[in-house]
Amino acid sequence: MPLWTVVGQGAIGLLATARLHQAGYPVQLHRRSSAPFDFIFQSADDAFSLSFHTPLTPYSFILLPVKAYAVVDAVQQLLPLLAENAQLVLSHNGMGTIEQVLPLLKPKQGLWFLSTSHGAFKANQTTVIHSGKGQSVLGALNQAAFAQQQSVEEAMQAALGPLVVEGDIKPSLWLKLAVNAVINPLTALHQCKNGELSRSHYTSAITLLIEEFVRVANAAGQDFSVETIQNRVKQVIEQTAENYSSMQQDFVKGRRTELEYITGFLLRQAEQHQLQLPAHQALYQLLLQKSPR
Repeated sequence: MPLWTVVGQGAIGLLATARLHQAGYPVQLHRRSSAPFDFIFQSADDAFSLSFHTPLTPYSFILLPVKAYAVVDAVQQLLPLLAENAQLVLSHNGMGTIEQVLPLLKPKQGLWFLSTSHGAFKANQTTVIHSGKGQSVLGALNQAAFAQQQSVEEAMQAALGPLVVEGDIKPSLWLKLAVNAVINPLTALHQCKNGELSRSHYTSAITLLIEEFVRVANAAGQDFSVETIQNRVKQVIEQTAENYSSMQQDFVKGRRTELEYITGFLLRQAEQHQLQLPAHQALYQLLLQKSPR
């Protein structure tokens, strides 16, 4: 089994690290600090601790589950450490990083995107809890990715499966963007759990946001109906009713948010297609005034 390098120490990254370890993969962490790092993994089925020291380079298989705004800087720092034929898997909320990363890679370096619905959180700096079982969608983003297709797919199945592999992952990314562009900004603005959005108080706002999203998505070549997006948003609100969105948590903790890669991306797409999104624009401005920079 190939050695995988997971970047950072976020909850999803540590979840993937623990599950790769469970599946028998050699796995290491790339962190800002070179100091040893131990963490405890807890799930409904298992609990164990893992220890990490200085990682081995060059990196051949890399999972990069960092916030969208940190992706380009992280990749630029990784470039000198990557093997000539390295395979890099991005995983985050929002859109807009793929176009930024592809030009940075060498011809034989593969790029992938993994979108996941697994839930995980850190109870403290060294304890990660698998709080909700989900599934993941994986897609190759350049020709070089197909050279190691089986190795990447098998590892991501172990790390964040069950896994669906799609020939074109963009429709799945747009669908997730639809959910994120409704739930994340509203829960951040109103400082509430996801389930609060099922109240009738929010119905008209959610409907407006979805209608505007569908106009932009359709203009960008994605074939979504308002009903499809409404059903998906409603399903996610119900399934994650007791959860706090990542953007809500970032606001509470005074951290930078992914607003620019969710609502901001949508507004930039709208501008390209000469569309107006007053509901998303108003939400964006309200959050921008409150957002940690």
